[in-house]
Amino acid sequence: MQTNMRREIDEIPEAAARLLEHSAAALSEAGAALRAKDPAFLVTIARGSSDHAALFLKYAIELTTGRPVASLGPSLASIYGADLKLGGAAAIAISQSGKSPDIVAMAEAATRAGAVSIALTNTLPSPIAEACTHPLDILAGPEIAVAATKSYVNSIVAGLAVLGEWTGDGALKRAVADLPNQFAKAVKLDWQDFARDLGEAESLYVLGRGPALAIASEAALKFKETSGMHAEAYSAAEVLHGPVALVGARFPVLVLAARDAAETSVAGIADGMSAKGAVVHVTSARAHDAKRLPFVETGHPLTDALALILPFYGFVEAWSRSRGLDPDAPENLKKVTETR
Repeated sequence: MQTNMRREIDEIPEAAARLLEHSAAALSEAGAALRAKDPAFLVTIARGSSDHAALFLKYAIELTTGRPVASLGPSLASIYGADLKLGGAAAIAISQSGKSPDIVAMAEAATRAGAVSIALTNTLPSPIAEACTHPLDILAGPEIAVAATKSYVNSIVAGLAVLGEWTGDGALKRAVADLPNQFAKAVKLDWQDFARDLGEAESLYVLGRGPALAIASEAALKFKETSGMHAEAYSAAEVLHGPVALVGARFPVLVLAARDAAETSVAGIADGMSAKGAVVHVTSARAHDAKRLPFVETGHPLTDALALILPFYGFVEAWSRSRGLDPDAPENLKKVTETR
């Protein structure tokens, strides 16, 4: 029987199309607000998968606008009561449920401080929507599986759409508009060769660089959530500064490379680890020794990185079931986590 997680993965292309069609006006308004504010910097407020979406948007905003983006610890407001100087900033708060108290408290603090605040949420109305000046419904639709998939993707799609409206970047806007088509291809890709090589491994690295590091972070979390498997995400550059010491014979490494300026160096690092005897799979045709995984070329470096998460989601859902687990109901987890 098909799991809820698998069903929700398959719904991602439709969910993205629904978002772009029905939230177009709100996305445009948020972009216009950023253009009018012309923020000196931006901050993000999120936890879990939503924080990985925020990391993706951090890279996208920095690469596209040159504005620095920092992640705020929600406890700064909810526990420590810090008074942050955000009058010249914009804030992006991401929460699927829209009601985690610490996320809401930090979003409220950012708005009070004078930031243009944007909420990306799958639940309207909600406290996070009330806390921000521009609440955006990501329209992922009901998500029953505990592990977020389509809400993670739609949070990024919404952020990229706002970024395109803010900057007027025609290439980005066209790439975002084409994402439902690209997702429909990506969701069908098969990464089961990686499953065969994982064997009885209990730990692995997931590597990426730039926006693909955010995808690697999300992938590592999904290994833990759905399969009880220890996975650590690293920058493909940072892993060489210590963590590579653990990489030896048969150590599994998943390397996520996008078609961007980092691809050649990332593929080279994948090949270097393969030479050490590690079992390395990489999403790049530029690798020579590491095993290649199929990927979709979207024609834009940002959307190319985002499309990598779809075949991974399909892989990890099947991997969880192969281990006799239920990816819909991981142990010790619940769908909505409310932290203070």
